[in-house]
Amino acid sequence: MLATQLKYDLLMFSRELFYLVFTIVVPPVTYIFMGQLFGDQTYAGNLSYAQTYTPSYILLITFTTVFFAFGFDQVTHRTTGVEKRIRLSPVSKNMLLLSSIIRSIIITSFGYLFVYAIGMLLYDLQFHVLNFILAYGFFIALNAALLVIASAIYSFFNEMKSALVFSIVIFQVVIFTGGFAFPINMMPKFIQVIAEFNPLYHMNNLFIGVWNEQLTFDNSTLISVVYISCLVIVALFVLHISTKRRI
Repeated sequence: MLATQLKYDLLMFSRELFYLVFTIVVPPVTYIFMGQLFGDQTYAGNLSYAQTYTPSYILLITFTTVFFAFGFDQVTHRTTGVEKRIRLSPVSKNMLLLSSIIRSIIITSFGYLFVYAIGMLLYDLQFHVLNFILAYGFFIALNAALLVIASAIYSFFNEMKSALVFSIVIFQVVIFTGGFAFPINMMPKFIQVIAEFNPLYHMNNLFIGVWNEQLTFDNSTLISVVYISCLVIVALFVLHISTKRRI
């Protein structure tokens, strides 16, 4: 039953042009475009463009997939009556949720490999098995955190239009305050302030550190870990309240 539902979810995702553009097309194309402009520069920690932005754009694919194809889908199910029909069907709500989670992980893992391959082909990114496994494990942990946060955020929406507008706006905010377009220290002061409240900015910094084996447990790292952990805890509490309200 789960395999059938997962196959159906992946098929539906492949037919959604909106999802495909924002999750599979935009991040890799931006990664290539930015690399053509700034590929020769050296970044913080004496890192190359590929070492800095490969994990960043992998994380961006993760964000877009989780927020658009997972979080927004939950709103769609509520507003179109899918949740009510599920109660009368052999597919349970929990199975549908599990299928959506697995689908998100499959898509983001594909994005991980896709951007990694582009980095090796175009920007001389080096492949090391142990580093690849360690980075992928951390990537899965970030997936889990984003799934919880996205689910909690979209639990507040009861209309598809408002959820869609929010998704598009938050995508722009994340691009500019998450360190995906330009280094945050090169941005205006107000952008730097906003970035401190953006969990993707903290995740991005942690992921870059893990990716390049440069993660040090200093105050900055501790603040990022604590901040993300607190957001996940709050999100779990919100989901608990939301679930009780709908019962």
